[in-house]
Amino acid sequence: MYNNKTILITGGTGTFGHNFAHFLLDNFKPKKVVIFSRDEFKQFRMHEEFSKHKNIRFLLGDIRDLSRLQRAFQGVDIVIHAAALKQVPTLEYNPFEAIQTNIIGSQNVINASLDCGVNKVLLISSDKAAHPVNLYGATKMCAEKLFVSSNVYNSSKSKKSTDFSVVRYGNVIGSRGSIVETIKNNIGKSPSLTHKDMTRFFINLGQCSDLVTFSLKNMVGGEIFVPKIPSMKMVDLFSALIPNSNIKITGIRPGEKIHETLITQEEAKNTFNVGKYYVILSSSSYKSKIYSKYLKYTHLVDKQFIYSSNTNSEWLDVGVIKTMMSKK
Repeated sequence: MYNNKTILITGGTGTFGHNFAHFLLDNFKPKKVVIFSRDEFKQFRMHEEFSKHKNIRFLLGDIRDLSRLQRAFQGVDIVIHAAALKQVPTLEYNPFEAIQTNIIGSQNVINASLDCGVNKVLLISSDKAAHPVNLYGATKMCAEKLFVSSNVYNSSKSKKSTDFSVVRYGNVIGSRGSIVETIKNNIGKSPSLTHKDMTRFFINLGQCSDLVTFSLKNMVGGEIFVPKIPSMKMVDLFSALIPNSNIKITGIRPGEKIHETLITQEEAKNTFNVGKYYVILSSSSYKSKIYSKYLKYTHLVDKQFIYSSNTNSEWLDVGVIKTMMSKK
């Protein structure tokens, strides 16, 4: 699927993009891997790391700039849209910056993909997009809606269609700016947690690459792909990283949930159970060709189903977390 294809990753110098570039170049023979981002220093460092690969390119640019995207997407087969502003407290304080990048920037990616005849376009979304309570989640929810609805268009410069789908997952273990990195950087200081009952979904980078590959291979356009991943109690994460510590409970921050949700009850009526993944279809896909495709080989989840981090059937305990962290 990736062999002899040109794959562009927006936000490609981020944790996901960096790892996915390795995944592509180490396991396949793509025609070209294009890293599109606005951070020249990260590109410089990444260029040094990938110097042995002759089929990787680095393009400076911002997804807020449609004309730059239109130039960058020329000849591209697959776009993985991972660029976003993500820090919840920062975005609560700078709301329109989040809107310009996460919503307007995502629409620019859609427009450029249509204009340039890109074959498949996949948005990297977040569990915070389901029942959002903060601005980051609200902007990712809007980006999801934009991507799903964009399947009504065809490319204006090509007879082939441009398909848009979404992957939605939880916290990435060890990603830049994650809670794991924050705790490790503050070892020796008095640890603080906002709520003692807090839970989160966690996924590793290998699972992210597998999810994206599954999604690109199976997408028809309009799906939201969700992985089946474990939950973790945040007190257990603290116990694994800084055992015997006296954790200070500080209270919920603005825009923060105690538990996260990957699939809401409202989405359950259009959600299929597909092996290691769930596939959510939009309401407009109900009884359509795409709906019939999934109904042929799998089944819908129960209408009362909710995929939430506190009611998950799979958990990471302190021992498992310690083993995972020791391998990093």
